[in-house]
Order: sequence, then structure tokens, then C-alpha cells
Amino acid sequence: ASTLLFPFAVLKKRLVKLVVNFLFYFRTDEAEPIGALLLEHCRITKEEENVFSISFIEEPERKYCFECDSEEQCQEWIEALKRASYEFMRRSLIFYRNEIQKMTGKDPLEQYGISEEARFQLATRKQ
Repeated sequence: ASTLLFPFAVLKKRLVKLVVNFLFYFRTDEAEPIGALLLEHCRITKEEENVFSISFIEEPERKYCFECDSEEQCQEWIEALKRASYEFMRRSLIFYRNEIQKMTGKDPLEQYGISEEARFQLATRKQ
């Protein structure tokens, strides 16, 4: 999708491509990306009609704004970007793992030998 990026209040037309949790951006006339944003610890915000922004918790003063061709496209990008973080994917995996375990009585990760790994566990309170 065509976008406008302006992290430093400079308008630049870019094409973007979402790959897992990286948002690559390209000049409109080049095939190789000129940069990427790692979509971790970030905030996706609806700004105005057809516009949303990405800001990072560590650098709140640096904001990337994107203008889409339509409001529908803008909403699709916002939803896709919110689902792109590792933490969202981890929580989803844990949720579905628990649902499958309730339905079948079996841990679906057990067959891969990773069911006890901490990254696949819900955070528990220490007593």
C-alpha cells in the first residue's frame, strides 16, 4: 500500500510490506527496502481519516504516520499491525493451546517436546 512516512515532519511517499513483525518500507521505484520498523513495544494509533501512526515506547517523540488510500484500508492496516507483534502471537498461541487442551485433553505442544518451555507458559504469580 502507498503510504506517507514522516518521522521528522518530512513527507515521503513509500510502499510498505508487512512480514511477520517487521514493516519494511521501499522507495516507489526500487525493489529493495530502504528500511524496516520492528513492531515490538509500539503503539498503533488512528490519527485522522485514512491516517494512522506508529510510535515506540522507548522513543515516544519519534512517530511514523501513514496515509492510506481509503478508511477501510487504514483499518485493515491497523488491525494487521496490532496482530504482528511477537507478544500478540505468543498470547494467541497460549490461548489456542489451552483451548485445544480443554477439547482434546492433550497438550498440542507435547509432541514437539516444547510444552515445558517458559515462553509458552502464562505468567504465574510467585507465592
